[in-house]
Amino acid sequence: MDVIDLRNFYSQHLGIVARRLINRGIRSRWPSAKGQRVLGIGYPTPYLGLFREDSERCIAFMPAAQGVLKWPTARPTLASLVDEYALPLPDAAVDRILLVHALEMSDDPAGLLREVWRVMAPSGRMIMVIPNRRGVWTRTDSTPFGHGRPYSRSQITELLRQTWFTPTGWSEALFMPPVSGGWLLRSALAWERVGAALSLPFAGVLIIEATKQVYRVIPARRQRIRLIPRLEPVLVPSAPASGRNG
Repeated sequence: MDVIDLRNFYSQHLGIVARRLINRGIRSRWPSAKGQRVLGIGYPTPYLGLFREDSERCIAFMPAAQGVLKWPTARPTLASLVDEYALPLPDAAVDRILLVHALEMSDDPAGLLREVWRVMAPSGRMIMVIPNRRGVWTRTDSTPFGHGRPYSRSQITELLRQTWFTPTGWSEALFMPPVSGGWLLRSALAWERVGAALSLPFAGVLIIEATKQVYRVIPARRQRIRLIPRLEPVLVPSAPASGRNG
């Protein structure tokens, strides 16, 4: 999906409700970002408004294959088109990173997360909003969460481990079905409360918080070493000089 499709979804009633419900999950993990450097990757602009006012700086990076839209609309632009595998930032440049519509759309999820690891500060934190493989929202392509590759908990845990992150918190959102009916949208918050209380497995998205492993594990490789006996030096007596006979 490109930015036009994403923008159109979030301008509809279903997209507005989805944004509010996901924002609840993000806010519960990050109540404040005061003084922090916040970066959003993918299409994070519907959610970066939570941190734009109190953070030190807040910017959005959108992948080249997806396209970019001006954000915010009435202020100086804070969004940029980038190569998601070569972010234009130095090492350890940001404190918090939000990935939305990014990992499931990427051709190389591990490469993207390793680049995120590079630009994240040692005490940094990351939140990923990812379509749930068991969720109802992945069964339809009428929303952005039905596109790309969804993940299960075990799959995303393994991917984080391979890319030097440690998951620290899990939650879900979008327990309501992806239907634009008026009564369903009005009861969306009730769906969320019931689904979270009963730990129902069919939430639309997973919200995962992870931290950076500062000292990442380097796998040990055992090599077969062939031992060669060492020869001790031995003094060889010199041959006696031969004399001439009278």
